Amino acid sequence: MNVQPVASANVTAVGYDEPSLTLEVHFSSGAIYQYFDLPRSTYDDLMNAPSKGQYFNLYIRNNYRYMRL
Repeated sequence: MNVQPVASANVTAVGYDEPSLTLEVHFSSGAIYQYFDLPRSTYDDLMNAPSKGQYFNLYIRNNYRYMRL
């Protein structure tokens, strides 16, 4: 998975694997989570959002299955 750094207070890097529809989020706390069955459009919206943390909290955090790595 290609993980890229992002400019955000809470999120340090984000990656997306389109074949498996998996989003990987690295947080400033050091925690890493994967979110499953996430559409490409939601990933694109996250990457284009002015605030990655706000978008994540509103549209991803409690809306997709996840696993902490």
